Amino acid sequence: MSHEIKKVALLFSGGPAPAANAVISTCAISCINNGIDVVGIKHGYSSLIDYTADKPLVEGKDYISLHEVMLRRTRSKQGILIGTARTNPGKFVNAPEDLKDPEKIAPLKRTYEALCSLGVDALVSIGGDDTLKTANKFKLFQESLPEGSKKIPVVHVPKTIDNDYMGIDFTFGYFTAVETLGTEIRNLHADAEAGRAYFMVESMGRSAGWLAYGAAISGEASMVISVEDVTDEYLSPESTADRKVMDIDKLVAKMVRMMRYRQDKQGKEYGVIVVAEGLAEFLSDDVLKDVPRDDHGHISVAHVDLGKMFAKRVADEFERQTGSKKKVTGLQLGYESRCARPQAFDVMLGSQLGVGAYRALCEENHNGVMVSVSGQLDLHYVPFEKLVDPATLVTVVRFIEKDSDFHKLARFLETSIND
Repeated sequence: MSHEIKKVALLFSGGPAPAANAVISTCAISCINNGIDVVGIKHGYSSLIDYTADKPLVEGKDYISLHEVMLRRTRSKQGILIGTARTNPGKFVNAPEDLKDPEKIAPLKRTYEALCSLGVDALVSIGGDDTLKTANKFKLFQESLPEGSKKIPVVHVPKTIDNDYMGIDFTFGYFTAVETLGTEIRNLHADAEAGRAYFMVESMGRSAGWLAYGAAISGEASMVISVEDVTDEYLSPESTADRKVMDIDKLVAKMVRMMRYRQDKQGKEYGVIVVAEGLAEFLSDDVLKDVPRDDHGHISVAHVDLGKMFAKRVADEFERQTGSKKKVTGLQLGYESRCARPQAFDVMLGSQLGVGAYRALCEENHNGVMVSVSGQLDLHYVPFEKLVDPATLVTVVRFIEKDSDFHKLARFLETSIND
């Protein structure tokens, strides 16, 4: 080994994902087997960001020393061994010039000093695109340190059940989440058929429709609508070049048209409609003005309750058109999938990414790369510069491409109607 790494810190941030422990355990064991100590930082950046010299980190509370015995048979274990949180030390750094502002970089500085206090030589960051942005800011912060300062290289492992990550085909946990939600949708379909009713399922997925589409395909939903489906014909006059606003009435009309087609042409008086939670971002400013946002600026979708909103509008429109009442129940799905027991593929994918994080740091001597796989889990490393805009320091969401084969698959499998 040509590195000088003696201690590695592992940190998980953001929402949980199945197979998180596969990443943590394989990365840790790879290090331990090669004589490198490993500490797991507990609950993301929440302790690091508050560090001061007179308030040292406490083992057991703020971090744990990972060892072989505690990691045995944990790759398929549910939950996250080191916990998680959404604390964001890069919250005030929104442009490269902010890195010169002592007040704006103060949380990053405290994070750096906290890791130094533990004798950490490298950091493995596991999380979503927001955590990737934080990892990049942490790297950039260190580039401005005085000459001779300790440098902590950082590599990032992409995590999200949303699967909306640039630089990797599929993220660990996605398929387990899809299977979990697909099973729920199949159960709801049987319930709907028994009661000649409909369920309006709001699926997690934040910005893109990967999770909603995957769940709808595997759960045999009657229809799925995500942000990728809000084309020009479904936009409100309130839309601008910078902000799309959907025409809810037009989307509701599309749903009711499908329901009537199933009833009149196929004799089916029931079904399940899946809507992606990311559609909430397309609501008008008036609707969203009182909705809280997290440290990364994302709206709290749970406060919007998109499923119930669409359910009421669809039920009202169906009755207006047909003169008959139709029970439409709205509900949110997603939380139950985030810590589901991971399926085999996600365990294999997470394990390879964990090993890849070790290799990136200790065999390849990388700093500022995201671990990725392609083909038959072949490892490769993507520089932060290819994933994060250097001018804005933000990442790009990977949406489902309109008319791609995956997009067409959902359209093919759902109830066919003439638009």
